Amino acid sequence: MLQQVGNRFNAQELWQQDHDHVLHPYTHFDSFKKDGSLVLVEGEGCYVTDASGNRYFDGIGGMWCVNAGYGRKEIAETMAEQAMQLCYTSTFVDVTNAPASRLAAKLAELAPGSLNHVAYATSGSCAVDTAIRLAHFYQSRRGQKSRKHVISRKNSYHGSTYLGMTVGMREGDQSEHFNYVPDLVHHLSAPYPYRRPEGMSLEAFSDFLVEEFEAKIAELGAETIACFIAEPAQASGGVTLPPPNYLPRMRELCTKHGILFIADEIVTAFGRLGHFFASEAEFGIVPDMILCAKGLTSGYIPLSAVIYSDEVHEVISAPDPDVWFTHGYTYSGHPISCAVALKNIEIIEREDLCGNAARVGDYLEKRLGELRDLPIVGDVRGRRLMMCVEYVKDKATRERLPDSANISKRISGECETKGLLVRPIGHLDVLSPPLTITRQEVDFVVDTLRNAIIKVSAELKSEGVI
Repeated sequence: MLQQVGNRFNAQELWQQDHDHVLHPYTHFDSFKKDGSLVLVEGEGCYVTDASGNRYFDGIGGMWCVNAGYGRKEIAETMAEQAMQLCYTSTFVDVTNAPASRLAAKLAELAPGSLNHVAYATSGSCAVDTAIRLAHFYQSRRGQKSRKHVISRKNSYHGSTYLGMTVGMREGDQSEHFNYVPDLVHHLSAPYPYRRPEGMSLEAFSDFLVEEFEAKIAELGAETIACFIAEPAQASGGVTLPPPNYLPRMRELCTKHGILFIADEIVTAFGRLGHFFASEAEFGIVPDMILCAKGLTSGYIPLSAVIYSDEVHEVISAPDPDVWFTHGYTYSGHPISCAVALKNIEIIEREDLCGNAARVGDYLEKRLGELRDLPIVGDVRGRRLMMCVEYVKDKATRERLPDSANISKRISGECETKGLLVRPIGHLDVLSPPLTITRQEVDFVVDTLRNAIIKVSAELKSEGVI
């Protein structure tokens, strides 16, 4: 049951202020006007507390990001100490600060292959923009000025800036009320094994995806393509793991045709799959760039980074007195953010949180897999501490429930009444808890989710939906 731990806040006042004045990301206005927000005011470990004193296990980890858990005193102290020592410095042109320098060296140490160079940004969305601008700059500097096209994938999410939302194509994201960059990005099929064509094996599905990329290269001409961007495991687009050998083959095609491979690890980096970076450790590829954010600071303060290779750096930094890399942000390499990232990485290493994510994550996979016996659970998938449950009307045909059933929101709402936060996305409920989660907490999460699914299923049956 939902546990109350006291109430030191004026819950109604906070709710009303938020309701009247805040435009939330991804707001559904009709729902928001009616229900408003869950106002969270405190966090410790894997738990958050709302303004009314109700305590919840945060099965979402903030937004895939509170990897080291809430309430880390040493991170807060690091933040304060750095603010007192040096709160800010620009990193434009030829100025830097100690935390930015140290963090860049640490990221180069942790990243695979020759990814030894870092461009800082402030969010995952800004890192995507930076990576694509860097790809264009690289291709132009090596004399390939016609290489402008970006190859992405359907069902992907790469941020919500103008460019980021053009690059991603998750279902429901591209609103008719916004504009996008025309003729820049081309989208391939999503590596979504559960919804692959009927009767197609995983191996054949991998062949299909790779051949589709080859066909797109032939159609556009390799000489016009700057980069391919991919989440090694698609996150908000359904927590989908690629079919066997898909990513290594895509990497080979990129190398063959001079196309930069950008791995968007904004979700998967810093332990979520049991590794600091998943590209090589989990999927066997070394990309030209890795993008990270979220777990880089465990969400304590905004920071993102593009980690790129020696080969790219040699090209962009080749001697030319007239060349400037005219890109960057006021807060690139912010000293407080970089100091927090260094302390966060220290904690992850010291407490072996990657190891815990692997061990307890494997247990979460096993326990969640038990939900497959429920009639509306079509698929349980993901890896370790990046998991989801997909709901269907018919297991045999994989037919989805009608949108009007509001299935994932109803189930997540039921979980919330029992002290568990899961993230509803369309027909999915997603889990991405802090890396400090225990086996006992996994049992609570799975048992609570099971009971919620059973209760909502009974309601849907009585309503004639299933």
